[in-house]
Amino acid sequence: MKRLLILITAILISTSVFSQTKNEAVQIYNPEANAMADLKAATVKAAKAKKHVLVQVGGNWCSWCIAFHQLVEKTPALKQTIDDNYEYVLVNWDKEHHNDEAMRYLGFPNRFGYPVFVVLDGKGKVLHIENSAYLETDETGADGKKKVGHDVKKITSFLKGWTVAAVDPDTYQAKG
Repeated sequence: MKRLLILITAILISTSVFSQTKNEAVQIYNPEANAMADLKAATVKAAKAKKHVLVQVGGNWCSWCIAFHQLVEKTPALKQTIDDNYEYVLVNWDKEHHNDEAMRYLGFPNRFGYPVFVVLDGKGKVLHIENSAYLETDETGADGKKKVGHDVKKITSFLKGWTVAAVDPDTYQAKG
């Protein structure tokens, strides 16, 4: 009985250690960042560069948030679309850091879960809130189950649909 108790304790401790190591390994969000200052700075930069601001709200605890960020980093076309058209801001939300002022400013996008994306214009106005569930893949694996992850084509469509040119009525006016 004593050996069983020691074995169970050892398993629980090792599981705890490994799960903490995994979560601490990837830190894309800065929990200590001043979200409002970051949003204001990005808005100023976006206005000068004639871009929009793309805000990704999530946290280091969120595997879907990490997966999305990593997909963007490893997919040159996505990274280029963001770099060319947006100032990209990560806003942290976790149990200790709710960033209430930023959530209020952004229209409480966290109601959609995480990650959630908000597009701001160069004046800081919220243009769109995108539920990341709409960006998930519809593909099925060999086992017949839905694959887990985001769809590059859906993300690209979302990003291109909210660029400065895409929302400018002059883009669609007949010239001449």
